[in-house]
Amino acid sequence: MDITLLILQLMNALELGSIYALVALGYTMVYGIVKLLNFAHGDLIMVGGYIGIFALAAVWMPPVLAAVVTIAGCALLAVVIEKLAYTPLRTAPRLSLLITAIGISILLQNLAQYWFGADPMPFPAYRLFPLGAVYLGDLRISYISIMTLVITVISMVTLTLLVQRTRLGKAMRAVSEDAGAAQLMGINVNHIISFTFAVGAALAGVGALLYSAQFQIIMPTIGLMLGMRAFVAAVLGGIGSIPGTMLGGYLIALLEVAVITVGFGHLRDGAVFLILIIVLMVKPTGIMGRPMMEKV
Repeated sequence: MDITLLILQLMNALELGSIYALVALGYTMVYGIVKLLNFAHGDLIMVGGYIGIFALAAVWMPPVLAAVVTIAGCALLAVVIEKLAYTPLRTAPRLSLLITAIGISILLQNLAQYWFGADPMPFPAYRLFPLGAVYLGDLRISYISIMTLVITVISMVTLTLLVQRTRLGKAMRAVSEDAGAAQLMGINVNHIISFTFAVGAALAGVGALLYSAQFQIIMPTIGLMLGMRAFVAAVLGGIGSIPGTMLGGYLIALLEVAVITVGFGHLRDGAVFLILIIVLMVKPTGIMGRPMMEKV
C-alpha cells in the first residue's frame, strides 16, 4: 500500500475514532453511575446536529456561541429525559430502564422526523470550521480533521481532570462505587446522577458538531448506527472505564477503516459486531474493564 494512502487512512481512523470515543464516554459514564445502558444517548447526536443547523444557519449565531448552544441543548435534554423517564424507574428492574431507553430513542427519532422530515438536511460546516486543508507533500489533511483531533484531546483531558481532580468528580466516583454509602457521607446522589447525564450529553454535543461538520448532513436516524458503534466501543474497551472507552472508540474506527480499505465496506458493521462477540467471549468485561462483583 502507498505510504500516503496509509497515513491518510490512519488519519481517517483517528478522526472517526475521536467521534466514537466522545459518544461512547456518555454510555460508560451513565453505566458507571446507574448501571443503565442508555440507548437514547446516540440520538443526542442527531438532536445536536439539528440544534447546530438552527444556530448556524437559521439565526446565524457566531460559531463559538452556536457550539455552546448545541452542547448546552444536548446536556439540558439529557437531564430532562433523566428526570422524567429514568428517575421514576430507578428502583425498578434494569430491564424496565433498558426498555424505556429504547423507547426514548424511538420517540426522539419520530419527533425529529415529524418536525424536520425524513430527508437529510445539509449542515453548514463552513460556518463552524474553515474548509481548507494542510498539504504535507501529497498528503492532504483537512482543517476539520485537525480540529476534530484537537477538540477531542481537549475534551478528554478536561473530562479526566473533572473526574480525577474535582469534588464533583470524587462524588461521581463515590456514587459509582456505592451509592448508598455515598449518600450517608452527605453526597446528593440525585444531583450527581443528573450531572453525570449532563456531562455525557455535553460530550455527545461536541461529537455531534464534529460528526456533522465531517459528513455535512443530518437526518432523524443518523444517531442510530453511530450510537450503536459507540456502544460497541464502550463495551469493547470496558464499559465503566474511561481509558478503555477511548481505546475502544479508536479500535472500532481502525477496524472499520481497514475493512473499507480492503474493499469490504458493505461488511463493516458486521465486522464490528463480530469483533465485539469474539472479545466478549474471551474477556466479557472488555479490554480494560474490571470484573463486576455482585453484592449479597
